[in-house]
Amino acid sequence: MNKINQLFSTRGDRKLLSLYFCVGCPTLEGTADVILAMQRHGIDMIEVGIPFSDPLADGPVIQSAGTVALKNGTTLKKIFAQLKAIKDQVTIPLVMMGYLNVIMHYGLEDFFRSCVESGASGCIIPDLPFKDYMDVVKPIADKYDIRVIMMITPETSEERIRFIDEHTDGFIYMVSSASITGAQSNFGEAKQAYFRHINSMNLHNPRMIGFGISNKQTLESAQQNAAGAIIGSKFVTLLNETKDPDRALDLLFDALEQPHPLTPSPRERGVIC
Repeated sequence: MNKINQLFSTRGDRKLLSLYFCVGCPTLEGTADVILAMQRHGIDMIEVGIPFSDPLADGPVIQSAGTVALKNGTTLKKIFAQLKAIKDQVTIPLVMMGYLNVIMHYGLEDFFRSCVESGASGCIIPDLPFKDYMDVVKPIADKYDIRVIMMITPETSEERIRFIDEHTDGFIYMVSSASITGAQSNFGEAKQAYFRHINSMNLHNPRMIGFGISNKQTLESAQQNAAGAIIGSKFVTLLNETKDPDRALDLLFDALEQPHPLTPSPRERGVIC
């Protein structure tokens, strides 16, 4: 069974946590250390970021990481070689995250074949048109048993969401807002209503919520409304600051235990403690 499907089918009621990092930042040689550190710390799934010079969906943190990675000489060929070297040590799902231009330049068939050879179980291509996915990409991905994860946003119509749900497998990446990536302090009522609406649709695929998760409030909101959360910018920032994946993960977990700074304390809410 594909590792992504296996993860969701065996999780029970446990909420999942997936992390994104950009390969090649802060160093080209650090990929194995980052992935294995995440696995040791109990991360359920990893998004392996492929740097690109024009990442339309990404905010300044991931854009900057991509620039550093490219300057460090990161290429898709090198990424797959690094993953292949640790394939036998990695037991959790790896999801390649990258833009269509890079993948097309590498070659679609070669890309999915390399996913299998390097131990990746899925991919996310933010700028992949759904028609191209259905007509061109899906047949090749299915041939190699690789899950192509599609994104939905608050702007995605219900008809489109149901069509995506019908024609994909693995999970649906539920973007918390229609904006670019980046840490947010909280999810307001409009986003909560969006989460509740998607829940009411009773989709076949599980959902993971990403974009903006950086603290206890945003994490808990995602966990309450989906199978789990995806964190990118917050971890990328910590990794870049510490240059140490274990330390960055410790700091991330500390941040996720902290309430939003504007959240009143129990005493301020009138609760005696």
